[in-house]
Amino acid sequence: MTAAAAVTLATTAALPASANEFEPAALPTALPTAAIAIGDSFISGEGGGDYTAVTDINGTAQGFPGWSAPNNNAFFCHRSPNASLFRASLPGIQARFNLACSGGQPHDIATASANRDKGRQVAAQLDQLRAVAGTHDIDLVLVGLGSNNSSFTFGDAASVCANRFIADAWTGWWEFWAGDPPQAPCTIDDLGTAAEFAAATTETTTALRALLTTLAEVDADGQHRVVFQDYTNPLPTDYAQRYHEEDGRADNRDKFRALGAERYAAGCPAHRASLGAGHLFSQGLGGIVSSAHSSLSAEFPGADLVYLNVQRAFDGARLCEADGSPDNALATPIRLQDGPSGTFVTSLSGKDKIAIQRIAKTCVDYFQTCQESWHPNANGYGVLGQCLTGAASTSARAVACTRGGDGSISVG
Repeated sequence: MTAAAAVTLATTAALPASANEFEPAALPTALPTAAIAIGDSFISGEGGGDYTAVTDINGTAQGFPGWSAPNNNAFFCHRSPNASLFRASLPGIQARFNLACSGGQPHDIATASANRDKGRQVAAQLDQLRAVAGTHDIDLVLVGLGSNNSSFTFGDAASVCANRFIADAWTGWWEFWAGDPPQAPCTIDDLGTAAEFAAATTETTTALRALLTTLAEVDADGQHRVVFQDYTNPLPTDYAQRYHEEDGRADNRDKFRALGAERYAAGCPAHRASLGAGHLFSQGLGGIVSSAHSSLSAEFPGADLVYLNVQRAFDGARLCEADGSPDNALATPIRLQDGPSGTFVTSLSGKDKIAIQRIAKTCVDYFQTCQESWHPNANGYGVLGQCLTGAASTSARAVACTRGGDGSISVG
């Protein structure tokens, strides 16, 4: 669909009294076309950097408020100009609007995020969409939803696995630290149970149904494609050999500080035995999106809906998948701060367990200091932009975006 084909339904202004009554009325002016991003952090551009100001629920643009500001500040939606929406080739699209928000949940689609616990001070994403529809013809919507919900969040899942590894690396089984935290590798039930995935699927489908209904009401010409994107995993199915052990110690025994410091520096502080559970979690998130797409395709048979599977888009370039991590990875490393200082701790080498506990607590007290962790980086969003390019032009109803051994991206 081109801008020339888009026609508004607005009533033409009345002709002046002197006009000939048989003179044809002027055609209404076509609205400029737009692509919209809706959803959570993997859509907003978390990890992509260069974050722009975000308009809060009161209509005030919020720039960076400082690392010690409340995390519910609208700025921490972290909308990046490097997000995949802005990296994709979208012929015919004249404007792009990022309405997604880091931490976004199904709740936030139709209801203000500020109305829930730990929500950010932004209006409902559908209200933001309605505002865009008042000035633009929406031709494409990229939506990513499901990784955060009332049962679990991506951030919680990541912190569970990372914290267990760090606790195991720095403390012995006989020691007590921060309430003797669990030190065993993650299991899939630690991240999300079958019942929780089922509940998340229902929540997500309900929110996306509201999105499709709203689009049908407000889109200028009623023609738009909605791309349902799922999630990549920042970690591989196994680490490169150099990250298996350090100083003669692997991660299947307690107190392996040298290995703990090495993996943290490389961006992948998690047990090898946790990696399988992490990929089951990612597949479960993909199942949420795929199920919602199938259900809504049946409910809205005339809608242009495409499921974009990106679970293999980072193959070969995940954190610690090859030597040289994190510089050669498409995802951001886990990075913490020692207090809300703005300076990331890049090495834990030589630090004792008291320092480790203090650094970890900064993430708990000021989540914005660590929320970029394990998200796509700017290069990763460039890859996801290529995935979106393919999904925007395909004739298929579902496509998979994969990365080849040579770094090439294919969508089909």
